[in-house]
Amino acid sequence: MDAHIQVRDLNVFYRRQQALKNINIEIPKQGITVIMGPSGCGKTTLLKSFNRFLELTDGTRISGKVLVDGQDIYDREVDVTEVRKRVGLLAQRPSPLPMSIYDNVVYGMHIHRMKRSRKQYKAAVQHYLEVVGLWDEVQKRLRDPATSLSIGQQQRLCLARGLAVEPEIILADEPTSALDPISSLNIEQRLLELKKQYTTVIVTHTLRQARRLADYVIFMYLGEVVEAGLAKQVFENPKQERTRAYLEGQF
Repeated sequence: MDAHIQVRDLNVFYRRQQALKNINIEIPKQGITVIMGPSGCGKTTLLKSFNRFLELTDGTRISGKVLVDGQDIYDREVDVTEVRKRVGLLAQRPSPLPMSIYDNVVYGMHIHRMKRSRKQYKAAVQHYLEVVGLWDEVQKRLRDPATSLSIGQQQRLCLARGLAVEPEIILADEPTSALDPISSLNIEQRLLELKKQYTTVIVTHTLRQARRLADYVIFMYLGEVVEAGLAKQVFENPKQERTRAYLEGQF
């Protein structure tokens, strides 16, 4: 397995409470890795350790290593802004910026000075809105507020905004939990289409969604990784009894 992310002896504390306990895993390059497990088991904490979002929470202590392309992202010499550009996050609820649809997409590109002309920005906006299946729906209203979109459209806009800064890795924290079924399937379809180009890591609380999306699975319980492996192997022949119990709906 060609690993894109390697986690070594990772421990995370929120003040006195230990959220992650000695995590050692590898995330394969490209494809979709699903982190699953019951509520409160540390799924989102693990996900946010991959782009240093944990540091935004007061009282957080982190030990161990998270290697992206072999580089420890917690090394003191590492630029946090660059880490978060390379490893984007699609949040649980859509978070469009208080500006137009067009400006939402170009926001990150402006910050990182990725384009040189207005023509290049316009072309990029169209491209990334097409990638997320939003262009046909919004091309005549690009100057409208992003908040005028439906919640499902807002989530696709947030995905387009994240892709526009050209990340290597997409993190998605229960990205469909706030959406209606049709919008949820739309997001799932976009993520499936993108997996050939990006390493994607998804947290989900829905076992059916995990089965639909996963190429690789990490099962967590009480802050620990119980089992990790190819989706077919974990779903059809789990090695650990706790994994089997979870898949059978016992907890």
